[in-house]
Amino acid sequence: MTVLPDQPRRVVRRDSRRYPEVLRQAGPAALFAADEFFTARIRNPHTRRAYQRPVRLFLEWCRDQELDLRSVAPGDAAKFIDSLSSVSVQKLAIAALRQFFDVLVNRHAVMLNPFRSVRGPRRDTREGKTPEITVPQARQLLDSLDSARPVGLRDRAILGTLTYTGQRVGAVARLRLQDLLDYGDRRSFAFREKRGKEREIPLRFDLDQWISEYMAAAVPADDPKSAPLFRTTSPTTATGFTNRSVQPWTIRTLLKRRLRDAGLPEIITPHSFRVMVVTDLLSQDVAIEEVQYLAGHSHPSTTQIYDRRSRRVTRNLVERISV
Repeated sequence: MTVLPDQPRRVVRRDSRRYPEVLRQAGPAALFAADEFFTARIRNPHTRRAYQRPVRLFLEWCRDQELDLRSVAPGDAAKFIDSLSSVSVQKLAIAALRQFFDVLVNRHAVMLNPFRSVRGPRRDTREGKTPEITVPQARQLLDSLDSARPVGLRDRAILGTLTYTGQRVGAVARLRLQDLLDYGDRRSFAFREKRGKEREIPLRFDLDQWISEYMAAAVPADDPKSAPLFRTTSPTTATGFTNRSVQPWTIRTLLKRRLRDAGLPEIITPHSFRVMVVTDLLSQDVAIEEVQYLAGHSHPSTTQIYDRRSRRVTRNLVERISV
């Protein structure tokens, strides 16, 4: 039998200076766990950014309290959560720090997870706080757009997609030409959602027409299928658009501008269209399972959070008070 010679082990040296002092003091296993948590465990960049803030805040809090990471007890964890400003921030911090300490425990950097026994704050989630745009307001917004200009065609196509699909602004911004599926008698959008979800939604007639008019003005015929569908504007190109994709913040900005132009409340956000779609379909007695699939929710209880029918009943009721 041939015996292979021992291969020298390659030692990976991490630059520990980029980590907070509290984490460095916990030893190499803690640094390894932090690398694992924020690079290998959390693959979604939005979740990674959201979780980094509460973890960093907690490490800074430990430094201010002169608390060693290996000696953090459930009581210390509860004090940190109580120091945070709002219920939503507290719930996010508990979710992030529970997972972070799970990795620290698995890598034997700490003995226990102090956040496992910390109860989260109670919050009534029967109805969300996202402001709703009503059906008449959505019609008023779409009718106010100037379709004689290329940028108006783009904005109408984007806002029409939000209105007639109810999808998240990130999924709309990520659309590529290849995501517009043509079946001859109909076309559909293939949306890529959070956690790798993919969902195909047909285009209703008016939205299909708006997409065609926008593409005729903005998208060169020889563009590759991997090119973005909705693009940023540019005064120096022949079409008036770049080959760069719009970002979610771009859509939020153009929505605020269009709301001002239409004389509508600027409190409305891109997420408001999801509230409108869910509420409108449930008001028409569409099965909640169908609305749940359209919205891309994992559970019907999440869909119910977007239902604003009870709020309308409350307004109707108070209008009947005889004063």
